[in-house]
This record gives sequence, structure tokens and C-alpha cells, in this order.
Amino acid sequence: MNVPAPALAAPRAARRLTGELAALLVIWQRDMLHYRRDRFKILVTVLQPIMMLTVLGAGLASLLPATPGGADYRTFLFPGMLMMTVQAPAISAGVALVTDRQSGFLREIVMAPVRRETVLIGRCLGGGSIATCQGALLLPLAGIARLPYDPITLALLLGEMVINAFMMTALGVLLAIAITRTESFYAVLSIVTMPLIFLSGAMFPVSGLPGWLFSAVLVNPVSYAVDALRRTTVARLPGPVPATLFDGPRWGGWHPPVILELACIVVAGAAMLALASRRFSRNP
Repeated sequence: MNVPAPALAAPRAARRLTGELAALLVIWQRDMLHYRRDRFKILVTVLQPIMMLTVLGAGLASLLPATPGGADYRTFLFPGMLMMTVQAPAISAGVALVTDRQSGFLREIVMAPVRRETVLIGRCLGGGSIATCQGALLLPLAGIARLPYDPITLALLLGEMVINAFMMTALGVLLAIAITRTESFYAVLSIVTMPLIFLSGAMFPVSGLPGWLFSAVLVNPVSYAVDALRRTTVARLPGPVPATLFDGPRWGGWHPPVILELACIVVAGAAMLALASRRFSRNP
């Protein structure tokens, strides 16, 4: 008896989908296993923002008067430290991709019967999970930044870090696909990541920048990531905060809502991942 083609195609598609999901899980588990084993790297990655928050933040906080609600420079700096902590391990996903290419492991992966896009998505899931875990380690320091330990606020910050980690991991993967040599990758990485942080408002307010630099702030996706984190933190403060200090990117004088900023981050991450997938499908 002849079996209809649609009846045969359905189990075949289900098996293929199961294989793709299994490959995603394996790649994610591999990255998480490396993360759990390298405890010294976890400590070093978290130690720098802790020192900046406690030393630099406390020093500059003494020069700036606190707001009626108790916020000072440490309150302003805390969202930037969260973003910097997320950025480092997220970008490291690209470093791992370059290393796997150099060792030949990446070529072995792409020989498996799975789509190459699945490999990149798995890397983004692993890198994003690691970056989120690193950022979550800083949340207990909210008290140093004069922020209340509000479960809703901490949960919102954690959710926003997940989105930000996805975007930064997609950026790291895109750079790793576009640049094949390890030395060139590290050079470009330092050139790209520093302006992204300094032009995001993580360290100082963007409202005082000249017009030509503020245009760079508007096209910088990290600006919206930092601003979303900062607006989430100050929303739970008991008193008002100075608009000049806690202001973010504006579109013609209009301050976009947090949900729109997060949507821009998701779109930017998806666009970078699509570009990386297109290039990777041609030449791994």
C-alpha cells in the first residue's frame, strides 16, 4: 500500500526538528560546562565592576550631592556596571568561536547533519546564559548603589540583562564570523567595544555630549540597554532624581519608553545574528 507523501514528510520533519533542538542543547551545555569549570575567570570578570562601583563610585559620590531620594553617583553607575559585566562574557562567545575555528573544532561541528544557523543560535544561547549569570552576580550589590532590594526591580533587571546579553552575544558572533584571524579579532574587538560603552551613558551622562557625538549615542544599541536598566532602577527610588544625570537617548526631544528600547535591542540583535548566519552559511 502506498503511503501519502504528506504522511511521510511529517515524521521526517519532526525528526529533523528534534535533531536541531538536540544540537542546540549540546552546544549550550558545552559552553555552560566550560563556564562552571573556570571559576577563576568568573571571579575576575565580576571583580572589576565591583571595584569600580565600590572605589570609583564611592570616590565620585563624595563630589556629587545626593538627591532627596538618596541616589548618588553609585546609583547612576550601577546600571552601567551591570551592562559592562554582561558585555564581557557575551563578547567572549565570539572569542570561543574564533578559537574553535583555529583548532578545527568548528569544522567538525558544521559537518554534523544540522543547519549552520543552529550552531550560531546555540552559541548565542550559551554566551547569553553565561553573560546573564555574570550580571546576576552583581545584583546583591544593589544596596551599595543605594537601591532597595525590591524583588520586582531585581526580576526586571534580570530580564533586561537576558535581552542585552543576547544582543551583545550576537555582536560577538558577527565579529567572529567576519574576522577569521585571532590577532585581528582582538584588535577589532577593543576598537568596537570601548566606544560602545563610553557612548552609552554607562560612565557619564550623555546629555552633555556635543551634537555630533550624541548622534553616535542614538545609533548605539548599548545606549538603550543602559538606559533601560537605569530607568528600571530609578523607578523604585523614593524621591525624584535629577533629569540631567539620569537622562538617556532622546529622539527629537522624545524619550522612548523602556519597552520600545528593549524592542530596539531585540531587533538589533536579530539583525546581527541574521547577518552572521548568512555569512556563516557561505563560509564557516
